[in-house]
Amino acid sequence: MDDLDKAILIMFDESGALDDDLKKQAKLYCNATKEKPSICRLCIEKLCFSNLVQVQFWCLQTLHEVIRTRYLTMTLDERHMIRGSVFSIVCLEDKNLTRILEGPAFIKNKLAQVLITLIYFDYPLVWSSVFVDFFPHLSKGNVVIDMFCRVLNALDDELISLDYPRTPEELTVASRVKDAMRQQCVSQIVRAWYDIVSMYRNSDQELCTSVLDSMRRYISWIDIGLIVNDAFIPLLFDLILVGHLSDQLRGAAIRCLLAVVSKRMEPQSKLSLLQSLHISRLLRLVTENGDAEMVADIAALLTGYAVEALDCFKRINSEDAKGISMELLSEVLPSIFYVMKNFEVDATFNIIQFLSGYVAILKNFTPLREKQLLQLGQILEVILVLIRYDPAYRSNLDVMDKIGKEEEDRMVEFRKDLFVLLRTVGRVAPDVTQMFIRNSLASAVSRSSNSNVEEVEGALSLLYALGESISEEAMKTGSGLLSELVIMLLSTKFPCHSNRLVALVYLETVTRYIKFIQDNTQYIPMVLAAFLDERGIHHSNINVSRRASYLFMRVVKLLKMKLVPFIETILQSLQDTVAQFTIMNYTAEELPGSEDGSHIFEAIGLLIGTEDIQPEKQSDYLSSLLSPLCQQVEALLINAKLLNAEEANAKIAVIQQIIMAINSLSKGFSERLVTASRPAIGLMFKQTLDVLLQVLVIFPKVEPLRNKVTSFIHRMVDTLGASVFPYLPKALKQLLEEIEPKQMVGFLLLLNQLICKFNTLVRDILEEIFPAVVERIFSVIPRNGLPSPGPDAITEEVRELQELQRTLYTFLHVITTHDLSPVFLFPKCKAYLDPVMQLLLFSSCNHKDILVRKACVQIFIRLIKDWCAQPYEEKVPGFRSFVIEAFAINCCLYSVLDRSFDFHDANTFILFGEIVLAQKVMYEKFGDAFLVHFVSKGLSSANSPQDLAEQYRQKLQGGDLKALKSFYQSVVENLRLQQNGSLVFR
Repeated sequence: MDDLDKAILIMFDESGALDDDLKKQAKLYCNATKEKPSICRLCIEKLCFSNLVQVQFWCLQTLHEVIRTRYLTMTLDERHMIRGSVFSIVCLEDKNLTRILEGPAFIKNKLAQVLITLIYFDYPLVWSSVFVDFFPHLSKGNVVIDMFCRVLNALDDELISLDYPRTPEELTVASRVKDAMRQQCVSQIVRAWYDIVSMYRNSDQELCTSVLDSMRRYISWIDIGLIVNDAFIPLLFDLILVGHLSDQLRGAAIRCLLAVVSKRMEPQSKLSLLQSLHISRLLRLVTENGDAEMVADIAALLTGYAVEALDCFKRINSEDAKGISMELLSEVLPSIFYVMKNFEVDATFNIIQFLSGYVAILKNFTPLREKQLLQLGQILEVILVLIRYDPAYRSNLDVMDKIGKEEEDRMVEFRKDLFVLLRTVGRVAPDVTQMFIRNSLASAVSRSSNSNVEEVEGALSLLYALGESISEEAMKTGSGLLSELVIMLLSTKFPCHSNRLVALVYLETVTRYIKFIQDNTQYIPMVLAAFLDERGIHHSNINVSRRASYLFMRVVKLLKMKLVPFIETILQSLQDTVAQFTIMNYTAEELPGSEDGSHIFEAIGLLIGTEDIQPEKQSDYLSSLLSPLCQQVEALLINAKLLNAEEANAKIAVIQQIIMAINSLSKGFSERLVTASRPAIGLMFKQTLDVLLQVLVIFPKVEPLRNKVTSFIHRMVDTLGASVFPYLPKALKQLLEEIEPKQMVGFLLLLNQLICKFNTLVRDILEEIFPAVVERIFSVIPRNGLPSPGPDAITEEVRELQELQRTLYTFLHVITTHDLSPVFLFPKCKAYLDPVMQLLLFSSCNHKDILVRKACVQIFIRLIKDWCAQPYEEKVPGFRSFVIEAFAINCCLYSVLDRSFDFHDANTFILFGEIVLAQKVMYEKFGDAFLVHFVSKGLSSANSPQDLAEQYRQKLQGGDLKALKSFYQSVVENLRLQQNGSLVFR
């Protein structure tokens, strides 16, 4: 070995025994050798004499790289030498080179890649005979034939195939190569394929497989007549149908046929081609062959054949031709159905897409023929088989462990296309679909064990999915077999109902068809039983029980009035569930999202919150629920401050649940009922609010509890209306105690709700709390706003501050737009007027969020109207001059002159409209004082023309705001151009 050989061996060493520095030195040495002018000759010499595969691979890799990057700069003699040497190795012109062609596959593939790189540059203009020169060497046997196949494969991979992204230059070269090959050698290549397969089919089936796999790649762009003829097609069918040949060779022949049927051509020609193949000869292989790979190949062929036949049907206008297309489809469909029901194949997605297309064209057949109805039934059978879970995952899915969750997620995704197909069939043949689902359910019911979990879940899932495509009218009337299906559903207790998946899909399905019950109230007891017994809320699996609570709440919303006669029964049935809810201790992670169990209280609230119930009974119902819950809270708060952390956390968890329950319960009661018609109900909620406010006293810093109590206050504002006022000062004071800045967002949202609902009635409350609110916010947010961090610098803390700032702007906007601007001027609040105005001014000019800027401008407009009712009035000392000198100049002029102010952006243009409106309002309130200052200090300093003031005055005095807006936009755009010195004002 010379130094290069040693360096290559060191570089490729994977034993881990060699030092990294040594390997780096070896790599540097090899890279330096690549730069030598004689590198190509050196590589070819080593290929001819070295037995080390590492050296052979490095030489081929280097040749490929050098040819790709330097070939066009080489001399003609050097190029000729490289071509001749590489071709000599590929075609075994020197028998000493047999070791390369008999070496590892990666060496031969790399050699083929080198030859293709030469073809890229030189074929056909310089090296026109490369393919023709190959043919005489094929007689040397399988090593050269194998190399021939690898060269053709590499040509497809590296240049021709569109499965890989190609540059425009590569596409041009590919077109040039294909055109030359079609004219010169394609027919000889095809003849070689035929001869090789015929000769070696019994002696070297692996070689024949390679030949056919190469051939398959070329069928899409060569003359189809070279393959579809009396020689090649019989050969392919013979290979497929002769049983003693290997499955690999038969599969390769099948894939060639798929390439034939998939070739693009005119529909009439394609139909003739499909007919000529007599594909029925292969159908028996579907049932006779147990090899999964072989069946997968046949399935892909039959699907491709069916897709092309369907395409012919769509594209041909002749009725006779359409009839032939349907006959061809009918011929292969049973075999496709068989494969789908009995094997897992990669072509499943393609088959589903084809079936969807096939069912879609059946919409045009009225009425459907018996054969087509039968086919639709078989499609439904396929869907049912495919949507079933594998029993191997049954226990995982029931307990919902990691494996079960992954399998459920996978199946949810997989089922999407199948359910689309189901609904398509349902629209084309509703009777067939409903009958199939009825029979599937009946079959599942007939079993008396837990062994049919997957069958039951599948049948129920079909019924659930079908409901998505049924009209509301059809659902209500139970048209077709729907009424029978719903009754069957409600009256059935499946043996496997304890299974989580079965129980969940059962409840979801009942909920989906509940509109049928609205007009068929005789089945309400059956619905209630389904939700209230062990199938639903009393199911042993907590996930099912909680989901049942949520779904029951949805059912109650829909059937509300019709459930009044059953209230006693419902409440009695839910007693244990209601009691259990507040003693359970669980973490939010254990259950999905919103399904915390409190939905059962919302359902009860909806039931007992109606005026159809007698007042005394309603009070009793509500008292029986609220009193124990409030007593629990009071008991839990006793000595709570003396508990250790673990005990306190346990109590906090229970209190949270109780507040959620009460909150949910209150959703069923309207403001009119609790304040006007039945004030006793309102009193109960007020007493409850009193109790829950104590939570903030005992646990002032526990954020989840603060959030729950705040949410309940929101609810009481909506429920109790103005009668909540006596409780607000205490509630707001307790919420403000020890409040963190990030918690201010929730507090401000509560204040916004109060202002929007009660307007000026909350003026006194705002006067009391406004200073504390602003003080806390300004302790974390500077009056010139938050700096704008880069995307990488936005931490959770920064995000919280940004949210607080946005909520503050909304709060100030709500105050001013609800006639509460005097709040800013109250003695207690006046100290904060200047910082608030400075923040609004800065944000109206500079905030990155255009919507925030718009809100700030709107605030100024409202304040100008409120505080400057008459010209020259000084209701707020200094405000008039602040607006004219600071707001008008900075916001209304300088901020819009900035080129970041984009008139083409929709939100920015809306902001511009508010800025123009602000100018009109300032002129109305301040007259010439505004105009003179704006022109002299603003527009003049921006080099506006002398006569602009008069034009501007005329537009301001006019009543057309749109004209003023257009004029001012023109002013701004021209001032921008003037600043660049590129145009005189127009």
